[in-house]
Amino acid sequence: MKVLIAGKGGVGKTTISALTAHLLADKGYNVIALDTDSIPNLALNLGIPYEKAKEIIPLSKNEHLIEERTGAKPGNSWGSLFSLTPKVNDIVEKYGITVKPNLKLVIVGSIDQSNEGCLCPAIALAKAFLKHLLTSSKEVVIVDSEAGAEVFGRGLAQNFDALICVSEPTLKSLTISKKLIEMGRELGIKKLHLAINKVKDQQKALSIKNKVFLETYSIPTNLIIFDENIIKAENEGKGVQSIPDNSPALTDVKNLIQSIIL
Repeated sequence: MKVLIAGKGGVGKTTISALTAHLLADKGYNVIALDTDSIPNLALNLGIPYEKAKEIIPLSKNEHLIEERTGAKPGNSWGSLFSLTPKVNDIVEKYGITVKPNLKLVIVGSIDQSNEGCLCPAIALAKAFLKHLLTSSKEVVIVDSEAGAEVFGRGLAQNFDALICVSEPTLKSLTISKKLIEMGRELGIKKLHLAINKVKDQQKALSIKNKVFLETYSIPTNLIIFDENIIKAENEGKGVQSIPDNSPALTDVKNLIQSIIL
């Protein structure tokens, strides 16, 4: 299964990604977690110590690897010849970080291109790696995406089996989530789920959600209760595995995962 976790910035995508990855690994699945954010934080949420996490070089910034696999140095885009199909099938083994025996993390970095949309060796490598995992890998792949809709427009989203769109219980956030879910539907993603995060008033959250989604279609929705345990873990620099088993948010994410697996 390939799961995309998307949403606007600040809604809790990385926390949900980390919880999903750990919980599926605990169920016995072999899981690969990918961080495709331009400011990657998934390592910390998965429980990798800060000192080790800050030393990780994203694939899209690894100049030696990029040149080795594409034949061109990063930055040499215009007028350069480089491979659009670089070797990527060994990247998880060589550059993946083992979080637990059946859970690995790869920091991909952003697949955006700042130079007015031109293709460059770094982007070619990152996209080839993502496409390989999304079409060839037998593991469960969890992708913590860049905020917004970029991933839907780069020829990748149609390779996902499920989309978890994370939203805050606000009109603005839910409106953005509606647009992202519609894009996922247009691309043929089979399982579409809305996860309303940081919920303090369940009735109010559902009321706003129904207002935003009523005129289009029903969408499977899971509420994730605001949980001080998550704030505490983040403030103490601990991963989501430190959250107590009786945490309300943890229970809610377990229910979310169960709905996707079924």
